[in-house]
Amino acid sequence: MQATTAVSSQTDISAHEFLAFTLGKEEYGIHILKVQELRGYEAPTRIANAPAFIKGVVNLRGIIVPIIDMRIKFNLGTPTYDQFTVVIILNIAGRVMGMVVDSVSDVITLSPEQVKPAPEMGTALNTDHLIGLGTIDERMLILVDIDKLMSSAELGLMDEIAA
Repeated sequence: MQATTAVSSQTDISAHEFLAFTLGKEEYGIHILKVQELRGYEAPTRIANAPAFIKGVVNLRGIIVPIIDMRIKFNLGTPTYDQFTVVIILNIAGRVMGMVVDSVSDVITLSPEQVKPAPEMGTALNTDHLIGLGTIDERMLILVDIDKLMSSAELGLMDEIAA
């Protein structure tokens, strides 16, 4: 009986693990199961006429991976690339893509009570791609639904994900 409890609580915990990363002064989180790997930043090959937030593509073990700079996408000022800059390789609906962030801090397990709904901003701000806000002591993580963000029409990188 106890083994069953351990397994079900293990499943519960993994459902709420987020990779914490920074963009500017804010801390964000994405579901850990969407992350394939972490890589240091290397300059990608530019693609002509691509939007500014698509930095280009890299060859990742034979797979051509588009690289999106989230600082440009979220309009957080001019990005700088240093030894802390990380590319999070994501696997979303079978598509592999990279997301440039300022740094990655840790993997955080959040209980349902620690996740607050995203505030309604009306039409001033599209919050469809937010899961909510995760709170850990004094820290606040902006939890991003990376599937919705990467499949949004404005990014145009992939087809809408079937619900």
